[in-house]
Amino acid sequence: MSLALNTTLAVPFDEAVERTRAALADQGFGVLTEIDVQATMKKKLDEDMEQYLILGACNPPLANRALGVQRQIGLLLPCNVVVRSDPDHPGTTLVEAMNPDLMVQVSGEPELESVARDAATKLQAAIDALSNQS
Repeated sequence: MSLALNTTLAVPFDEAVERTRAALADQGFGVLTEIDVQATMKKKLDEDMEQYLILGACNPPLANRALGVQRQIGLLLPCNVVVRSDPDHPGTTLVEAMNPDLMVQVSGEPELESVARDAATKLQAAIDALSNQS
């Protein structure tokens, strides 16, 4: 099983972030949290790294279904989506969404399979929309 659903975009980082937010919104996901990993590493460790943003995306109906199966599944919510510059290919940005099937694998809860499948369909549609824009 793959860790991520992903695509590579030949656009600058800021444009990729904007497109990613829009593609997620089109699939019913809101961004609840945002972690600027680059800024955090610089501030806390004085380490330089590429632009790297973690978006905590949530689709409330899917989250509700998952929590209805197992309350502890909240430990794996929201769906993390990473937008990061590719240090090996300047001008290229990677977008990676957590594979929702991991939720089923980690929890061992077969009742989460339909939720994971629906989440994967929506996340893959967002990734595909990004890929089709490049």
